[in-house]
Amino acid sequence: MSQAPVTNQEVKPLLPASQPLPIKPPDVPPDKVEQDKKTEGKKPDTAASQQQAPALPKDIPKAEGVPEKPKVQVVHAHPPPEQQRSCVETEISVKDFEPDQTEVDFNHYRIGKISNLETLQAPTFICFRNNLIKKIENLHHLTTLKELELYDNLITKIENLDALVNLEILDVSFNRISVIENLGSLGKLKKLFLVNNRITKIQNLDKLVNLEMLELGSNRIRVIENLDNLKNLKQLFVGKNRISKLENLHQLESLEVLSIQSNRIVKLDGLQNNKKLIHLYMSHNGIEEVENLENNLMLETLDLAANRIKHLKNIGHLVNIEEFWFNDNQVDSFDELEVLRQLPKLVTVYLENNPIDKDPMYRRKIMMICPTVKQIDATMCR
Repeated sequence: MSQAPVTNQEVKPLLPASQPLPIKPPDVPPDKVEQDKKTEGKKPDTAASQQQAPALPKDIPKAEGVPEKPKVQVVHAHPPPEQQRSCVETEISVKDFEPDQTEVDFNHYRIGKISNLETLQAPTFICFRNNLIKKIENLHHLTTLKELELYDNLITKIENLDALVNLEILDVSFNRISVIENLGSLGKLKKLFLVNNRITKIQNLDKLVNLEMLELGSNRIRVIENLDNLKNLKQLFVGKNRISKLENLHQLESLEVLSIQSNRIVKLDGLQNNKKLIHLYMSHNGIEEVENLENNLMLETLDLAANRIKHLKNIGHLVNIEEFWFNDNQVDSFDELEVLRQLPKLVTVYLENNPIDKDPMYRRKIMMICPTVKQIDATMCR
């Protein structure tokens, strides 16, 4: 069964991300996307715990020979989300790693400051996930580093990375970053994850000429811009932002995956130069018409779920389509599906929550129109 990109809204399964597409995914994709913080800051409901059970009558004797049940204390492996940020900070100790380690994992150590890493000889991977780090610092001597994870911290600024010239993967998702900056020396960077920050503008990426994946899901971006130099970019995830127009993508001729779910787009346009596009995820927008895909002949996945489309047309030429996600639209006639007969590789369709799904013969009619389809919505049919 196909996997869909994970977004904050319920959509169908997607490719692995970043994010990813968001697209997650990571509209956030495929391979990085994503921690649930919905409980952060909530206070526990103590009303029930304040009510005391009535005392037993004193004249009822205890049963002889029956031992009292021991009191059980529940100990959580990690503090609950509402308490994580109030934990006492710890420091990195040289006892936490061996000098010759190439991969070092400080996941959930409650580290407040990056320090005491001078004895590391030639690390290639360091993970600082789920800590209390406020500043990127004291990494200048780790020039062999290829992957750095700073996911889920308290970082407000990208800085002090100039010496990490061999870095290929940088993840600073789930922080408090508002500006993309100070990345110019990372010429070998291939994957950059900036999910769930406070970024309002795509900028300062010109020198990342080897970048292949850019994950910007769940930010405050309004315009796709300043990507012209990213000639090698293959995956772009900008789901759950405030983007209203598909634009400035014409220079991304290597683009294979575009996830732009949960934005404010009303017109499908601007992809004429993206002839290598294989996966397009555009669910949860305001699109009313399928159009302007004449040059996207390599598309294998087309996600237009949760839009405002009533007529299904202009896709008969997309003969490589295998996955077509079109649920939660406004198709009210099975005649609209006739265009799907022209897609010889079609395997999966999502059409639920269109008016046609009220028909008791809904699944059977789709199977007759689409003889190659093996999955309708979330159910296998052949």
